[in-house]
Parts: sequence; C-alpha cells; structure tokens
Amino acid sequence: MLPPAARLAARRLLGLTSASISEAAARRLAPSPIAAAGYAAASRGSISRPFSTALNYHLDSPDNNPNMKWEFTEANMKKVNEILSHYPSNYKQSGIIPLLDLAQQQHGGWVPVAAMDAIAKIVEVAPIRVYEVATFYTMFNRTKVGKYHLLVCGTTPCMIRGSREIEETLLQHLGVKRNEVTSDGLFSVGEMECMGCCVNAPMIAVADYSKGSEGYSYNYYEDLTPKRVVEIVEMLRRGETPPRGTQHPERKNCGPAGGNTTLHGEPKPPPCRDLDAC
Repeated sequence: MLPPAARLAARRLLGLTSASISEAAARRLAPSPIAAAGYAAASRGSISRPFSTALNYHLDSPDNNPNMKWEFTEANMKKVNEILSHYPSNYKQSGIIPLLDLAQQQHGGWVPVAAMDAIAKIVEVAPIRVYEVATFYTMFNRTKVGKYHLLVCGTTPCMIRGSREIEETLLQHLGVKRNEVTSDGLFSVGEMECMGCCVNAPMIAVADYSKGSEGYSYNYYEDLTPKRVVEIVEMLRRGETPPRGTQHPERKNCGPAGGNTTLHGEPKPPPCRDLDAC
C-alpha cells in the first residue's frame, strides 16, 4: 500500500500521461502546418523554403516525388555496373555515394527522391539507407540548381581574403539569393566549406551540368576579385570555357606572384642524416 502522498503523485502522473497521449494523437491526426504549406505550394507547382530547412526533410512536389519514373540512361547503366564491380556482391551498398553522384550529373545537378529509390533497388537496400547518405553530404543537391552551380568557399582563409564580397557580387550580378536559380535556369550560387586550396584564396568551384553526365566538369577558379568573378560568369553564359585555376596574371598554380624568390635550385639535404641511405 502506497502512502497518500505517493498515491496522489501517481494519479497526477497518470493524468499528465493521458493528456500527453491525447495531445499526441491529435497531432498525428491534424496535418502539420509545414506539411500543409508544402502541399499547397506543391499544388501550385513550386516550393520556396530556406536551404537549411531543405537539408532536413522532403516535401513531395510535381517534379520531385516517389511516384515519378526515374532510371539511369543506357550509357550510365554501364557506369553503374562498372562502379558496382569494385565491391563484393554482398556489399553493393558501398556504391551508394558514386551512384548518387552519377544520378546528380544525369539529372541536371540535383537528385530527386525517385532517383534515390532507383539506387536503393540497384544496391538492394531499403530506400532510407540511400536517403541517409543523400541528406548527410551537402554536395548532393536535393533541390534544383542552375546548369552552372557556383559554390563560394566560406572557410576562414577565403573569408579573410574577401569571399563575402565575391558572394555578394555574384548574387547582385545574377539577381538571386543564395541557393536560388536564375530565371533562365543557367546559374545558382551556394556556399561550400573548405575547398582545400587556401593559398589561392578566395575561390569558387563551378559544377557544370550543362552537358549532362557525359560532359560534366567541376573546376576551381582561384585568386578571384569581384570584377574577375563577373567576367567568369559572363564567359560561362556565352558558352565559353574560362581558364581554370589561379586568375592572378603573375602566378603559376600555387607559386608566388612574379615567380619563386627562393628554391631556385636543388635544395641542400639536412646535415643530420644521409638521405641516400633512406
């Protein structure tokens, strides 16, 4: 027999639990405001939501839903088989990342949920296993991007060297916000964290989806200025190929402007050991 205080506490706890269960049931029955807004937008043929939110969940739309028919092209199926040949037959799921990359190239720079389902069937896993990968890696785009997807490096060295001005110039010149697509479908601007070429900061990467998976390219453009990044955009708009790498006229690759000031010959070996004996 519980003491009176314990019985009272138990009754109150039971009441709270019952209320919580009722509220949870009501929430399950009532449509989510986010989902309702998403369905309404989907019925209008478009969805507008912050990119950070888009990373977290999926809302069906006319051009992105599991009922769409999606399959790799005949040429890409040969690539699929080649990719899977690198792994044991009981570890097909190891090919999820390269298959998502191939699907993104084929689909114009982004991966619809129907493509993820198709990949799940190929590697013989539950679709959630593919969704987990696609939502974890931000280089997989799950919403539409431009034929030229411009990614500005936002890590500290590039930021110190003016990457924010580069991004602002791009957004103003193209008339879009970050992760929006221009009205002609040619360009979109995003951000990427460290591209690994800090010595040539600031920089952007350009993913070129204009020629499909057969002509896909991914190039770095480094040592940028606001003026030069606009010139690169206009060259891409005209169908030209800007010279990749450093845009500094006096630099070669990652070397200093004007050429080396040291290391003009073979460096001297350290006096403490015999390198030839290593």
